[in-house]
Amino acid sequence: MSKIDIASLTKEELKKEILELGEKSFRADQVYAWLHERLVDSFAEMTNLSKELREKLEAKFVIAPMEEVGRQISQKDGTQKFIFKLADGNIIESVLMIYDYGNSVCISSQAGCRMGCSFCASTIGGLNRSLKPSEMLRQIYKIQKITNKRVSNVVVMGTGEPLDNYDNLVRFIHMLTDEDGLNISGRNVTVSTCGLVPEMKKLARENLTITLALSLHGATQEKRQELMPIARKYEIHEVIDACNYYFEKTKRRVTFEYALVKDVNDTPEDIRELTKILKKTKGHLNIIPVNPVKERNFERPEPKNALSFKNKLEKNGINVTIRRERGTDIDGACGQLRRRYIESIEEE
Repeated sequence: MSKIDIASLTKEELKKEILELGEKSFRADQVYAWLHERLVDSFAEMTNLSKELREKLEAKFVIAPMEEVGRQISQKDGTQKFIFKLADGNIIESVLMIYDYGNSVCISSQAGCRMGCSFCASTIGGLNRSLKPSEMLRQIYKIQKITNKRVSNVVVMGTGEPLDNYDNLVRFIHMLTDEDGLNISGRNVTVSTCGLVPEMKKLARENLTITLALSLHGATQEKRQELMPIARKYEIHEVIDACNYYFEKTKRRVTFEYALVKDVNDTPEDIRELTKILKKTKGHLNIIPVNPVKERNFERPEPKNALSFKNKLEKNGINVTIRRERGTDIDGACGQLRRRYIESIEEE
């Protein structure tokens, strides 16, 4: 019988398991604190538990190992990009970004991705599997322990489509924001999606306070289909309707992510179409000059052209910013460092 992934259990589930071991329920509080506040990697570190209980825990549960196998540190702004190996050998990446207002970690929700967005390195090679709640949490835990920096903001925008791992994602959010864990405010959590409409609407009804970020990337159905295969399943008007539904249910503004690609989605027509779409929403547009990926032929626009694109949208009354770039001197594109690491292993 395979062992239970203990760090994916809620506190109530853990209490039930501890009672089944013949222990008092307060022991679950202690174990949960060791896992989610003190961030231990083994049962042996739980020093206020008896040796007998630790042996019982070892026999029934596992704290899934996560090993740091690579890291890049930006000399420009201190951004750190981590490569972690999971228990089954799968590789994921996570990023620590340091801001004046606090430290933000961008985590992966899957090992690989099946969405197939044409400008993204994460999807090259497809989807291996979705991550468990513990594997999402422990990216943050590991980074806090390695760097000794307290994380205040979490973005689920790394490798994978978070809403393609819906149940594990929601459990992860509840555990992340729980007062008995890291207790990060839901308002400091952002979840990105390429536009899975049913899951977007379902998420709106979860009574969470998180921010939803939509990967828009195209202002028309044709442009979105060119860049994002998921657009063939959910048309742009359906996706925008789901964003409006999210705002109605949560009163949280949606962030629209727009990877700006030279001569692809940076034309005057794109400005006109974006204006039409965004005037009907309660949201904010975040322009991201695309990070070139060697397997793709998309080019980054000149900074002056990106600024001009932004200024024209502002003149049209759109709330827009160009995302502050972090870690431009390291593998910046999502999935890029992970891809390079996997390639190096395959070549050995």
